[in-house]
This record gives sequence, structure tokens and C-alpha cells, in this order.
Amino acid sequence: MSKPLLGCIADDFTGATDLATMLVQNGMRAVQIVFVPGPDDPVPDADVLIVALKSRTAPVAQAVAESLVALQWLKDAGCQQYFFKYCSTFDSTPEGNIGPVMDALTAALGCGFALACPAFPANGRSVYQGHLFVGAQLLNESGMQDHPLTPMTDANLVRVLSRQSTGTVGLVAYPTVVQGAAAIRKAMIGLKEQGRQYAIVDAVTNDDLLAIGEAASGHALITGGSGIAMGLPENFRQAGKLPLRDDASALPSVEGHAAILAGSCSRATLFQIAKARGHIPTLELDPLATPDAAALAAQALAWMEGKLGATPVLIAASAPPEQVAALQAKLGRGPAGELVEAAMAAIAEALVARGVRKLVVAGGETSGAVVQRLGIRQLRIGDAIDPGVPWTYAEGTGPGLLLALKSGNFGAPDFFLKAFAMLEG
Repeated sequence: MSKPLLGCIADDFTGATDLATMLVQNGMRAVQIVFVPGPDDPVPDADVLIVALKSRTAPVAQAVAESLVALQWLKDAGCQQYFFKYCSTFDSTPEGNIGPVMDALTAALGCGFALACPAFPANGRSVYQGHLFVGAQLLNESGMQDHPLTPMTDANLVRVLSRQSTGTVGLVAYPTVVQGAAAIRKAMIGLKEQGRQYAIVDAVTNDDLLAIGEAASGHALITGGSGIAMGLPENFRQAGKLPLRDDASALPSVEGHAAILAGSCSRATLFQIAKARGHIPTLELDPLATPDAAALAAQALAWMEGKLGATPVLIAASAPPEQVAALQAKLGRGPAGELVEAAMAAIAEALVARGVRKLVVAGGETSGAVVQRLGIRQLRIGDAIDPGVPWTYAEGTGPGLLLALKSGNFGAPDFFLKAFAMLEG
């Protein structure tokens, strides 16, 4: 059994699988650890361990405390480098949680400096002159300004991170990045010597991300979206620590029913529901009309009778921004989200009890609630369905279960349909 090389902390579940996918595609065997690991949790045989927290929207003190526990567990497991993964849209509030967690991790590692790069060109996320773009739109004009939990109203990441962190923030701008790893490394050293604790690093292509990853080969801590991780496996190979692997994504085969649960209200998920509606049985729950988790779950259970089989069914509690706002006005922002999470977790438990063994879940918070209810502690990462969204296998649980945990913003319009077609192929 080999020791893990890279230890990662992700601030939500779908972000963790997104990161794991990138590393698996580049030849590292990855296992995702669910929730804060305990001292008795076994260290799996893998090249990379990703601790998936539910800390993105938690109180700042809780997010920091859980991240530090995860870091210590990864250190005890023998990891040699560490990665703090957050969303490629830098989801946070003016208070955090990205900055405070970065402050805590840099202090705990004694490294004094870390880069920050959420760019993920495959999903349309790029950073230029310190500003985060989603496609051709600035972050604050992309729809993220309407996010129910972490509305992003400023695209300038230097400004955003400076407001959250106790350290000062610099920029490695694109003219430097295009010169390659040596120039990036020199620029980051210069910023550290100036007393900067962090550097936002521009990136608009995969080549940029590979160069940034190479430049960070000696860093104790790297932070960003999953894109920045694509260059890290090669660093370990060059150091003679990682063999070439052609089976990093291998998962066991599983037989059973198929289902989809959608709790995300992002534009991408709403499009995916619309695309699937004409092809598979679909139930759209209305939390505003029925603001009770148990009642919503009961509606779903009654509807699913006689429909489960090899063809997936879709149960959604997603809604456009105006309906989300109405639900939040009625219940409050936190209780509104908790209502949907509780309902979808109960439905997931019922689906598995009725023989569902292939399950897609849309939405980071929804995915976290589902995994917690099912008692899943470790997920081995397989092939990607779309960039950032892999199939995974739940290890150490009762029946074999394949799961795809999708960030609300990720995936093509036909994601739900091709996820299951991929298993058949």
C-alpha cells in the first residue's frame, strides 16, 4: 500500500469530486473522504486523498475548525503537499469563507504564502487581470449575483480576497503567466518577498494552468478550482514519486435501478431538467406550495411507485430565482435551503431502499445532505461524465452504489441523459 502524495480539502462535496476527476484524468488514484475525518477512519490506498467538507456556507469559525482537523488528518496520513479546493466561481461572502480558511491553513503549515486560481477553462471560467469571468461575462454579471447563499457581486478577486483575509493579496497578471512556469515562479517569489501572503494568478487556457501547476511544485499549499490541479501529477512523476497508471479511474460494476435528484437552482441544472423532462419520468416538487420536508418526500415516494427500473427517473426541487426568492422570503434563507436538503436526503434513502444503485445528485448542498443520510464515508473516483463531474463508487457501505455528485453550475444540457448512457457503453 502506497502513501498518499497529495492531500486536499474541499469546501463542498461536488467540488471535491470535481477536483478528484481532474487528478484521476491525469493518472492519480483518488479517494474522497466524506465529512470531517476521525482518528479511526482508515487511510485508503490512493495517490490523492480529498476531504469533502460542507463548509462553503458554514459559519466562518466552523469552516476554519473543520478545515484544520482535515489538514491534521491528511498530515498524519503522510501527504506531501496540500490543496484547498473552492468553487471556480469563488463562491463566498464578504466575510469568507475562502479567506479565513486560507489564513488558517497557511498558518498551520507555516508556509506564509499561497497562490489562488479558480480558473477552469473547460467550464468557461477564466481569470484575467485578477477578474473572474464566466464565459464572456464578468462573474457579477453571470447569474452568480443571484446565488441564494453566496451572491457574487464583485469580479475582482484581488479585492474579494483582500476583504476576507488578514494577509495582503497580489496579482500575477497574464503577461507574466504566458511566459511560462519560470516567470510565474519568479513573480510569486517576488510577491512573497514584498510581504504578500497570497497571489491571484491569471489563467485563460489549460496551458496556463499547467504552467502554474509546474511553478507551484515546491509549494506546501495550493488553492483554487480543480483546473489548477491538472499540472500537479506531472510534478510528482518528475520527482519519481508517481508511476504511470492506466487504471486510475477503474470502478466496480453495479446492477440496480437508476434515479436523479436535483436540488440545485442554478441555470445549468434548470436547463438539464428541461432537457430530460421529455425523455424520462420527471417529478417537479414545489417547496413553496409544500414547505415541509416530510410531505415533499411523501409526494415523491407515492409518485415513484412502479416507475423504478433501468431507465432513470428524475425528482427535482429546483426552481428559478424568483421562486427561490419567494421561498426564502417565506422561510428565511437558511431554513429554505435546509428544507430542500432534508427532503432530497429522505428521498435518496427511500430510493436506495427500493433498489436504486445508480444515482445522480445535482447541487453541492443537496449532494452533501444525500451522502450524509446514506452514511457514505469514502468515494472512489471514476471517469468523468462532463468536465468536473465523475461517476464514483461508495466504498465501505452496504450495497454497491454508483454516485455522480454534480455541482449545480456544471454539465452540458444533456448531462442527466448521458450519465446513464455512459454506464451502458
